[in-house]
Amino acid sequence: MIKDKMSTAYRVAQEMIKDKLKDVDEDMAAEFEELGQSEVIVSEGVHDYIEQVFNGIGLKHNLINPQQFEKIDLDPDKIIFINCPGSVSPKGLRNLVTFVEKGGFLFTTDWALRHVIEPGFPGYIKYNNRPTSDEVVRVDILAEEDPFLQSLIGPNDDPQWWLEGSSYPIEILNHKEVDILIKSKEIEKKYGESAVFVTFDYGKGKIYHMISHFYLQRAETRTARHAKSGAEYANEKLNMDQYRKEKYMNMGIDDANLSDVEAAYSSSSIMNKILWDKRKMAEMEREDEKD
Repeated sequence: MIKDKMSTAYRVAQEMIKDKLKDVDEDMAAEFEELGQSEVIVSEGVHDYIEQVFNGIGLKHNLINPQQFEKIDLDPDKIIFINCPGSVSPKGLRNLVTFVEKGGFLFTTDWALRHVIEPGFPGYIKYNNRPTSDEVVRVDILAEEDPFLQSLIGPNDDPQWWLEGSSYPIEILNHKEVDILIKSKEIEKKYGESAVFVTFDYGKGKIYHMISHFYLQRAETRTARHAKSGAEYANEKLNMDQYRKEKYMNMGIDDANLSDVEAAYSSSSIMNKILWDKRKMAEMEREDEKD
């Protein structure tokens, strides 16, 4: 079961993302409000529970059993999130490959690297066969060339990422085509690979994959800053007026400390980036159809 402290951190983080966009780009913030209508499918897992995050932040989604990929029509206008371990049948995997080739977005976590990505989309990334320990590591979010992430992630952020025991480090095979969006020097030092979250184009669609799980069940208070209250993180990130202070206090922001909220904020930023990318692709396709 997901712990109440991190559930609160995710709810607070999603609201902070909305407010941060309002502070830096009103037009982007207005578009962001429409992401909640995105067409999202979530495949049930055993170790990851991204649907619980979606439930907590009010994102509409359809939860299905992974065996249903054999039978259902997969609309490439949608986004599919596959929880670890990604136990998909060969026929279901073929349908997922076709879905991405036609323009669908596919997001996978951890063991789905071996079960979905390697057999279905070979030659891009693979498991390096050096499983991790259960630990929390520092990560760097590479936002310089991404307008959406650049609006959310600042130079003072010090996010952490939870690695469950036996998480699969990501080895990049195609350095030309695979983009690393999050990396970790600690993972590289211990397990030989720095990638935490990667993406690559495939056909008309995109693949996103991350090590460990989307839902981060814990963070660590490594520094005095991390031990501060969640409200302190909001003060760092946002233009805080009395209305916002009261709003976040009513959401229970101080039930989580700064490191919890920061970890949830970084994780949620990545999830929202995927929704944002899909929206922008759809807009470009509509413009192309007009020309």
